[in-house]
Amino acid sequence: MKNHFVKLAIAFVGFAALAITAKAQVPDQVVIKIPYQFVVAGTTLPAGTYRVSRISSSNERELILSSVENRTAVLVLPTEVESVSAEKTAFVFERVGGQYFLTKIKTADHAFALPVSNAAILQAAAKSHQGSAASGVSGTD
Repeated sequence: MKNHFVKLAIAFVGFAALAITAKAQVPDQVVIKIPYQFVVAGTTLPAGTYRVSRISSSNERELILSSVENRTAVLVLPTEVESVSAEKTAFVFERVGGQYFLTKIKTADHAFALPVSNAAILQAAAKSHQGSAASGVSGTD
């Protein structure tokens, strides 16, 4: 009887360890500190620490980007999802006229291409040119 109890206890500990491991491996979750204000999905977000994760583990086409400090979140719908095996996670930005646009999120499992509207880019470029002409600063960085 004691032997049966020991086997049961070992099995329980094994299942508990598997459950903890499975929970720790959330697909496509990344936490990253962004040192500047940026635009994603038409929303301007302040600098800070952000977490990106899937809304559903079964759907890789819907992401949520949430601020750790500000308790704000933005729904992000990638235009492309590419399966990758990356050792390095990253957020990729395009800088237009002093404004940063989040264009790609790379996780350990996928690379997500994010849409950036042409209107937003043109507006940022126009603001940059207006600011440069008014202040006399050249357009080079």
